[in-house]
Amino acid sequence: MAGQSSAKVFVAGHRGLVGSAIVRRLQQEGVTPLTATRDELDLRNQSAVNEWFRANRPDSVYLVAGTVGGILANSTRPAEFIYDNLLIHATVVHACHLHGTRKLLYLGSSCIYPREAAQPMTENALLAGPLEPTNEFYAVAKIAGIKLCQAYRRQYGCDFISAMPTNLYG
Repeated sequence: MAGQSSAKVFVAGHRGLVGSAIVRRLQQEGVTPLTATRDELDLRNQSAVNEWFRANRPDSVYLVAGTVGGILANSTRPAEFIYDNLLIHATVVHACHLHGTRKLLYLGSSCIYPREAAQPMTENALLAGPLEPTNEFYAVAKIAGIKLCQAYRRQYGCDFISAMPTNLYG
């Protein structure tokens, strides 16, 4: 999605494992990515995000931000996980549409697939069975992000896509 060194590329979630790797890769390609820390821009705040997009006008966005955690965090804070992630996804995807972002890559998660999905998993397994109970609220929010991209693509013709990493290590 980078291509030209003059491209305005926003990496939402640039401090995380994936986001920091994307930033490093963009920099290797001569692109200085747009970034904003959580203190600088609360991605759950629609008016703040719209103001930021209006001021910065990113051409492309990598949406890799979110509230994440392990089994204990997912089990003890399910409302926080679903609420924060739904807000982040909806706010950023809609801002991309409103402000003319050309491309959006939304990063999903392998947890979106049913707990008992046949291996190796295929895209057809999505929504075909019960999710893993320990992270189902996070998974539902991630599924909603995927469906948001599909809906904006279908209704508005936006070049918004999703990718599901199977493993971040290796």
